[in-house]
Amino acid sequence: MSATTAIITGKTPRPGARPRGGMTRRRPVDWLLLALVVAGGILVLVPFYLVLVNSFKSPVDYATSGPLALPHELDFTGIAKFWERVNFPEKVWNSILISGVVSVLAVLISMLNAFAIGIGRVRGRTWIVLLFLMANLLPQEALLYPLYYMFKSVGLYDNIWSVIIVFTVIQAAFGTYLLSSVYGTFPKEVLEAASLDGAGRWQILWRVVFPISRPTLSVLLIFFFIWTWNEFLIPLTFLASNANQTVPVAISVLQGDRLMDVTTTSASALLGIIPTLIFFLIFQRTLTRGITAGAIK
Repeated sequence: MSATTAIITGKTPRPGARPRGGMTRRRPVDWLLLALVVAGGILVLVPFYLVLVNSFKSPVDYATSGPLALPHELDFTGIAKFWERVNFPEKVWNSILISGVVSVLAVLISMLNAFAIGIGRVRGRTWIVLLFLMANLLPQEALLYPLYYMFKSVGLYDNIWSVIIVFTVIQAAFGTYLLSSVYGTFPKEVLEAASLDGAGRWQILWRVVFPISRPTLSVLLIFFFIWTWNEFLIPLTFLASNANQTVPVAISVLQGDRLMDVTTTSASALLGIIPTLIFFLIFQRTLTRGITAGAIK
């Protein structure tokens, strides 16, 4: 508040109060926080910069200029080598198929479970939600041998459906835990009005609950897809043949079995990042709307 405004209104500004209007005076703390944010952003971008720069270098260029310098000329040899060695389109399709099926099934199962627990008010729902939470705390290493024995017995070992089943259960457990708390606070007036109009439980789920909770379900769908895409240990264990491997497994197996230079390794990392980056950019608005809607609610 300026001196003129204080004289006119008869009010005196509080000590330390910021002036109103378009321009505000930044405090030292604000500049410190801004510097920390910029430094954190630079630290996050450094690995991506190294991968991007070294993917388009030749081995000779990398040896002479080092990892930080820009390439003297664009060289696509590393990308071509990795593309041919692992049959990259096949690995991308496997990852898309597994991640897409898992995300859709996990969201559907989570919604059905959460509707029964959060809105249906089943008995012992607190213990059921706690059980789903404890299932998320189990390390994947503890599940490998029982799952390996089970899939061997039913003939699903080295089959992408074994990985789809495992990740659907894991992601649905987390989704059920999250959505149960959301559906537990669902407005009862809306449900009672739908019941008075003659809607059954199935109609209430698909015509009332699903449209209102669609932003939250969209966020879960995106997260489930990205999380499943980046999984490594379980696909490495249950997808033994080369034709069934996912992108992260193909990158790791190729680095372990064959000698690759740094440029080819960087190219493999770049090709592994690009599909998830494209997926995120496509659904960025959906993710933003879902998070904003959850915050407003």
